Amino acid sequence: MEKYTKEQLNAMDKEALVQLLYNTQQLLETLVKQNQELTETIALMNQRQFGRKSEKNLVTKDQITIFDMGVNEAEVTASGQIPMEPSMETVVVQEHKRTKKKGKREEDLSRYPVTIVRHDLDDEELREKFPEGYTALPDEVYKKLEVKPATFIVKEHHIAVYKGKNGKIVKGEHPKEMLSNSIASPSLVAFIMNAKYTNAVPLYRQEQELERNDIRISRQNMAHWVITAAERYLSLLWDRLKKEITSCSVVHADETPVYVVKDGREGMHKSYMWVYRNGGLQDNHPVVLYDFQLTRKKAAPGKFLDAFTGTLVTDGYQVYHSLEKDTETQFKVAGCWAHARRKFADPVKAMGLEKAKNTVAYEALGLIQYIYRRDNELKDLKSGERKRKRKSLIRPLVNDFFRWIREVQPQVSRTSETGKALTYCLNQEEYLRVFLENPEIPMDNNAAERAIRPFCVGKKNWKLIDTIHGAEASAIIYSIVETCKLNNLNIFYYISHLLTEIPKHMDDTNLDFLEDLLPWSEKLPEECKKRIAEMK
Repeated sequence: MEKYTKEQLNAMDKEALVQLLYNTQQLLETLVKQNQELTETIALMNQRQFGRKSEKNLVTKDQITIFDMGVNEAEVTASGQIPMEPSMETVVVQEHKRTKKKGKREEDLSRYPVTIVRHDLDDEELREKFPEGYTALPDEVYKKLEVKPATFIVKEHHIAVYKGKNGKIVKGEHPKEMLSNSIASPSLVAFIMNAKYTNAVPLYRQEQELERNDIRISRQNMAHWVITAAERYLSLLWDRLKKEITSCSVVHADETPVYVVKDGREGMHKSYMWVYRNGGLQDNHPVVLYDFQLTRKKAAPGKFLDAFTGTLVTDGYQVYHSLEKDTETQFKVAGCWAHARRKFADPVKAMGLEKAKNTVAYEALGLIQYIYRRDNELKDLKSGERKRKRKSLIRPLVNDFFRWIREVQPQVSRTSETGKALTYCLNQEEYLRVFLENPEIPMDNNAAERAIRPFCVGKKNWKLIDTIHGAEASAIIYSIVETCKLNNLNIFYYISHLLTEIPKHMDDTNLDFLEDLLPWSEKLPEECKKRIAEMK
């Protein structure tokens, strides 16, 4: 910019001075916007590198008053405090009940083996302490919960063999083995699967732990058992659950990258683990299915969803929108308000609440939170009533939100994080409004994100998958594990039950037997059913 001396400014006429002042103001506005954008970008980079990930408590008490809204309860921490020791009843109780029947505690504890340890005084000690005699009072009783490490039992099967005088040979009835000529039993393979896919313990660490218990099983053996059992038996249940999930009216979808070493391509390429979860507000038979695919292109979800005719709740990934427009597909796509909210939450977290209070991002976050709060108030209503309430209460709030975005967007740099968030919302408006049309559609895709999180946590321990077979087996087992959690099943016992029962039916002409093995089947053994709900 050209610099003027005082004499030059004095010599200018009025019109030239006005134009100069106007140009200066325009330049100043541009510099301020650039400075704000740069400050926001730096803060966001610091936040992503060093800041907290949670979006809780980003709305202050002042903003709650403005929008008449609620926020999530504050997280309770025990920093600097010794937590209260849990009682035996809280550790082993069956499940939470509003009322507690008389004798319920004894009923809860009765299913656990109890060893009584006596602490008595011998006769000589009693005579010394009570020379005049004594009366024994009821025992003082307290309980301790003891743990016994994994116990291994060798079962040696002896099959009786009979030979008739005519030369006919008959053997005694015995169960059909899961893996012939292998020491692996359903319980052993279920133990390995549970450790790896529920507790994220890699096979090499399981190998080390077994070695410490004087059991020598190589990780190669374990991998073979797991992959074979998944492909041969558990895949049948996966196929049945796919029919269940694609017949639902609402399905959630998400995907995450994974690297497979031997996938038939040269070099290292990203593959993808896709997850699908039925997730309408009326969720009677929850199912989670993982599906391994080499690409993130639309052919991957298109293959899985070829028979789906409901509503797919997803993030803003364009592949889903392209699939919706294909003539071969018959489903509708709904957007995710949590993704929209997150794009405003990130700059608010980066700047800090005090600095962010007067920003567009903070105001947008408050508006979205308010819509969430009002919609959450309707979750217990029946479907028809919720649809009417959404039309009369929620739709006007959504209309106001998008009207507000169009008003403030010109004031915000399009290249800033807040500007990108505003653009994202406008681009996704069609999909973000879909939940207003169907009372069973939730506002966000959180169900899929929760379902895929265990895989994302687990892959931090192993980084790579060696083969496509391993990836496909992992998809099947993760599906069983996460579906177990949602249906409140004991994962180890359920998988063990599946690997015991499915091999018995491999010669059947139909798969009707799978109905009795579904996670919600009343015919599952009691040991498969957990007595306390999964902690979230």
